Amino acid sequence: MTASESAVDAGPILQALGDATRRQIVEALGRGPLSVSALAKPFDMSLTAIVQHLRVLEDCGLVTTEKVGRVRTCQLRTAGLDALARWVDAQRPEWHRRIDRLADLLDSKDR
Repeated sequence: MTASESAVDAGPILQALGDATRRQIVEALGRGPLSVSALAKPFDMSLTAIVQHLRVLEDCGLVTTEKVGRVRTCQLRTAGLDALARWVDAQRPEWHRRIDRLADLLDSKDR
């Protein structure tokens, strides 16, 4: 892993996934590529709104789109999810240390 991979700025990815519609889009694309119109079907919003959500997901590196003729197809970029997973993994040891300290503190108060 390079230094740039370990120093992933997870902010844009987390911000993009902070929206429920975008999380649902990522989940749908996790099952395979879809056209924008097929992707928009289950949502009660305009195609323009779906495209705006897709733009946010593209900007943070989670989704790619490709236009062939009149059809724009969307696909999940697993590299974006891998980057987020690396960031979470890098945070995990500190979270465990803090939980362990809290457990020690609570145990000492019970004595």
